[in-house]
Amino acid sequence: MSELILVLFSIDVFILLILLFGVSWSVVVPGKRVWPPPGKSSWQYRISWILFYMVFGINFLLIIFDWNSGLFTSDLRWILGAPLIALGPLLLYWGIHTLGTKNTSGIKDGFILAGPYRFTRNPQYVGDMVLFVGLSIISNSLYLWIAHLLLILVFVVTPLAEEIWLEERYGESYLVYKKATARFL
Repeated sequence: MSELILVLFSIDVFILLILLFGVSWSVVVPGKRVWPPPGKSSWQYRISWILFYMVFGINFLLIIFDWNSGLFTSDLRWILGAPLIALGPLLLYWGIHTLGTKNTSGIKDGFILAGPYRFTRNPQYVGDMVLFVGLSIISNSLYLWIAHLLLILVFVVTPLAEEIWLEERYGESYLVYKKATARFL
């Protein structure tokens, strides 16, 4: 079993490094960006989402196969992690519901200032990060902690690429919003 876990973890880290490279590239070379994708039929859109779904699937398998293998075996982890696992998806889905699924995936015009976007420019990423920390606490897996920290790093860098794109699309109205609203919290 430990060999399977190591293989899954290695694939997960490799994919996460590709994603991190892609969003970092998009910040440094916005004219040839990978994210946000130019359209739903673009290779950038397809590859990015395939890689994200692969990471989510592998992380789920790590939760199952590497459950409670770490040092924090206390039941306190449930008290700490459960509220985060509940709060993260609520913020994530509130952001998706407010923005709409087409805007969420970067394929439709639309600039939203309502709902959670009044408090943070990236409520979906904040929700994801909170969820991943909660899952890491409860699962008590060192491999999952590493994978989730890398995934959180991807979610920290991704808005930098999106902000360039949003500034291009919405100009001054986005700059005013950006100045008035925190990137995360």
